[in-house]
Amino acid sequence: MTDVPVFTEFGFSDEEWGLLVGLPQSVLTAASAAESDGSRRTMAENAAGLDAIAAGRESASPLVAAVADEVVSRVGDPEEGEELPAIEPADPGAMIADVLQRARTAAGLLAGKVDEGEAGAYKHWLVEVAEQVVTAAPTGGLLGLGGDIVTESERRFRDQLAEVLND
Repeated sequence: MTDVPVFTEFGFSDEEWGLLVGLPQSVLTAASAAESDGSRRTMAENAAGLDAIAAGRESASPLVAAVADEVVSRVGDPEEGEELPAIEPADPGAMIADVLQRARTAAGLLAGKVDEGEAGAYKHWLVEVAEQVVTAAPTGGLLGLGGDIVTESERRFRDQLAEVLND
């Protein structure tokens, strides 16, 4: 007996599934890269983002739960103490633009492949991942005190993502 890939249950090709599975981690990385704020804060942002991705496994949406399960199986389970490496892109602006374009592509894909509820759940989950990342660690201040919870550049990314996804 051959196992059928989960993406076929939703009507996606391997390439389309790759887009949907890769996007949550890309959103996490872009949200963190929106403000260059040091390795300690980046690690806190990564942990919050991975937690938000992993929480998707408990979603009432079968699509979100399947994507989250696939992401966690690839990058690690925060409940088992696994962490993502800090990724600092050479060109954060270009990376953010790429993530927003892929989010736009994913939104179009979802509109044509799944019902509105599933599409909405996935898009909202991506925005929630970004929200958890940008609120994970204040930027600025002294010795971790004070500073902005969400900087203008982080807010801009989160808002642009929500706009692209119509969330």
